[in-house]
Amino acid sequence: MKPQIFFLLGMFLIIFTLSGQETLDILIPAPERGSLAPEEPEVLTRQFRELGLGMELNELKEALIRDGMFSFRGDRDVSFLPIQEQTLVETTGFSFVRRAFFQLAEGKVFIMAFSLNTRLIDHYSVYTSLVKKYGEPLSLNPKEAVWESEDTRLSIERPLTLKYLDKKVFDEFIEESRTQESRELFLREEFLREL
Repeated sequence: MKPQIFFLLGMFLIIFTLSGQETLDILIPAPERGSLAPEEPEVLTRQFRELGLGMELNELKEALIRDGMFSFRGDRDVSFLPIQEQTLVETTGFSFVRRAFFQLAEGKVFIMAFSLNTRLIDHYSVYTSLVKKYGEPLSLNPKEAVWESEDTRLSIERPLTLKYLDKKVFDEFIEESRTQESRELFLREEFLREL
């Protein structure tokens, strides 16, 4: 019987104490999370190491031979694409770069893509490095993060590809493609009217 009395007395004291007190709300501020982005981000680069957008094929070959990160085999790694007389240079890499792709139009590099070795470097490290240098990306989604300037587009894509693109050249191709599609549509309509 005594344990029950102590239990009831204890419950009475707890209820009495809680009902007599006003609630005290304490707001604990969240820790400030500073942005990784610099106040003055750098201008978006058009090159990786000695390799850059706008390089001519021979300059690119020489730079790849000099760069110890790539296993460039010369002309064996160069292909000519029938699409609008483009050239593709594909080479393997050592260490952080598994493969590298360079697409040239009118003899100049307009796309550089580097497939990175996910065993040695991770997506988050590359992303944070780019944010620290160029600021927050213009576009961010689960598939890619994109930084852009007037003439350059830099992106990291999943699983882990770093891509540089000459926007002016690429936009010209898009416009040519639209013009071609419009022309084909017009010719199709003309053909159908003649039936």
